[in-house]
Amino acid sequence: MSGEEPRRRFHRPTLRPPDRLEDASEQVDPLEVAEAAHRSAELVVGRGRAESAQDSELASRLVGLVGEVGLATVAQLWSDRPARSLPGALWRIYLLHEWVLRQPEEVGRRFVAGSGHTEVYHAIAGVAEPPDPDALRRLTEQVLGGVFTGDLAIALERASAFCHVMAVGLADPGDDDIPSEQVTRAARLRDTADDLAACAGLWRLGDLH
Repeated sequence: MSGEEPRRRFHRPTLRPPDRLEDASEQVDPLEVAEAAHRSAELVVGRGRAESAQDSELASRLVGLVGEVGLATVAQLWSDRPARSLPGALWRIYLLHEWVLRQPEEVGRRFVAGSGHTEVYHAIAGVAEPPDPDALRRLTEQVLGGVFTGDLAIALERASAFCHVMAVGLADPGDDDIPSEQVTRAARLRDTADDLAACAGLWRLGDLH
């Protein structure tokens, strides 16, 4: 229909020649970059929540945003923002989902190892039975989809709980010989879990931006 607004498409960024990168970096205002990150996060979440209930295709595209525009593009937009901010939270949830897609076997092992010691967090994150790659992919898709079609605070809490389960799985209490790098990863996941839980509280107060 002529009165309908045309669908917007996500596009990959234009690649700059290497000899222009230094000149371009000198022209970037860090404040403008930060503002763009927060503005784009609000646009993605706002549009998704406004339209996804009537447009399931849009919801699916937003869940698959990384596959459409690339992880590097999403990282460039949001990865440098504070963990307890809307773009910071979005980046971490997309990254969790990408982890499941790229390393399904490892995630499955860690999820199983952590589930037996984190019954409450396991229940909050959602049950993936059996905890095979497809079930875990569906679980993180549901969590990410909740950002756009459900209660965002609950989606953040589910992502936080998923991180708790995975952190315990990485620092498996049944393993007496855990590499130090793995212990560090577990600690970072616990920090991410705390940050996502804090973001849920900020969203409920209307202070997550």
